[in-house]
Amino acid sequence: MTSIVFMGTPQFAVPILAALVKNPNYEVKAVVTQPDRRVGRKHLLRQSPVKEEAVKAGIEVLQPEKINHSQEMQRVIDLAPDLIITAAFGQFLPSKLLAAARVAAINVHGSLLPKYRGGAPIQYAIINGEHETGVTIMYMVKKMDAGDILAQQALPITEDDDAGTMFDKLSILGRDLLLQTLPRLLAGQIKPVKQDPAKVTFAPNISSEQERIDYHLTASEIDNKVRGLRPFPIGNMIIDGVRTKVYDVTPLEQTTDLPAGQVVEAGKHRLVLAAGRGTTYQVNELKPAGKQKMAITPYLNGHQNLKEGFQAVTDDKN
Repeated sequence: MTSIVFMGTPQFAVPILAALVKNPNYEVKAVVTQPDRRVGRKHLLRQSPVKEEAVKAGIEVLQPEKINHSQEMQRVIDLAPDLIITAAFGQFLPSKLLAAARVAAINVHGSLLPKYRGGAPIQYAIINGEHETGVTIMYMVKKMDAGDILAQQALPITEDDDAGTMFDKLSILGRDLLLQTLPRLLAGQIKPVKQDPAKVTFAPNISSEQERIDYHLTASEIDNKVRGLRPFPIGNMIIDGVRTKVYDVTPLEQTTDLPAGQVVEAGKHRLVLAAGRGTTYQVNELKPAGKQKMAITPYLNGHQNLKEGFQAVTDDKN
């Protein structure tokens, strides 16, 4: 039986871990995940989704604040697993730890490497208007997401997808691709493929500054960013002088001569704004600071000043 130490944190990694646990060919000796964190307004202590899955399966859980030089790292080395498998773990792994795997240390990454190395590959693929993304299984090296590729599979991004739906789809794709790849890897039947340095792009974690949606973008680009930041952290604009989270928009075919950010049309149930290059989009769902998330109708009831030609979106609060 092939022994494994699994390292992951968010929901993306859970189906992968669950499949390894259920497979009689593998023994998951331990799971390494991020420490419990306090979340929400009540600062409740919450376990990572991977920890919850590991506890349910009765597997030893290790939670280092930093893996390098930690007792948890030494525990993994002492376990001497055949494989170390990571999926969105959230920390760099030192070479000494990677070398502890007797066969290989491999990663399940949510992009078609060498595109989108980093912690937010799914979000960037949607924000940048890609028509497809995918999953890559690759060897782990000390450099971020730079290891040789063992397997790769693409998946379309539809107009209805957001980061949440793609996380779910790619998690299942990653699970299935890993289970297909492991027997061939263990049998020595895979010839790894080196990544082309000329095609490398990066997808670093989303910063608070990147959550702001530039209203000068085209309507399609605004929609891409809204979907790429949904369901978390949610993009925002300054609308009618208030920082407002934007949950859903619809790019329209109609065009306008009005400057970006101005109201093209406002009625009881419809708000259309101008975007870049004369494009327009309809705002469907949003959340002004200090308010509940709402559909456009109740929002417009409280913002009757939004008339055609009004500069609804600005760079700063009033």
